[in-house]
Amino acid sequence: MPAYAQDATFLSRRAIVLVVIIVLHVLLAYGLATGLARKAIELIAPPIQSDIIEEVQQHDLPPPPPPPEFERPPVEVPPPDINIDVPVEVAQSTAITDVTDKHVAAPPPAHVSSKTNPSTGKNFPNSADYYPAASMRLGEEGSAVVHACVAPGGKLSEDPTIAKTSGSNRLDEGAIKLAKAGRYIAGTEDGKPVTACFNMSIKFQLKN
Repeated sequence: MPAYAQDATFLSRRAIVLVVIIVLHVLLAYGLATGLARKAIELIAPPIQSDIIEEVQQHDLPPPPPPPEFERPPVEVPPPDINIDVPVEVAQSTAITDVTDKHVAAPPPAHVSSKTNPSTGKNFPNSADYYPAASMRLGEEGSAVVHACVAPGGKLSEDPTIAKTSGSNRLDEGAIKLAKAGRYIAGTEDGKPVTACFNMSIKFQLKN
């Protein structure tokens, strides 16, 4: 009997445990079906919220370079090229200079010399008398300027020369011959005859 009683007690305990396990499973299944278990879990242990925070790494920036130092070149100011002439004040003298009543003679007038050039005299030869025959045949015409120097006696002091040609050697030679044959009036200086030179034009022209 005692052994039987122990077995009955053991079996009753196992039955109770089994019933409890079955009841728990049923409740768990019911809770899962109705969502009560999820609510209970959320009340017991609320859901863990995780926020991802990105940590921004701050890199240390290098310090800015120092500003460049500009050296100002020396400025040379040239001296002004202006010359200012300051007038010098002349002190006015009140002293009275010596005054003389003596008559001051005026200086003699400067001497002005009168001069005349030589010229041709009376009965001076005609250019037609010394016209070269060859020039007349060839129809040559022209004027020659002769330079002649006359002595105080009215005669040539030297042979005359051609100052300006006529363009023909024959006409120039005829002008020289005419100058040598002529008579002259000497030039004067202060009324006295002197040796002087002058130019005269001798023209050779054919008559129609």
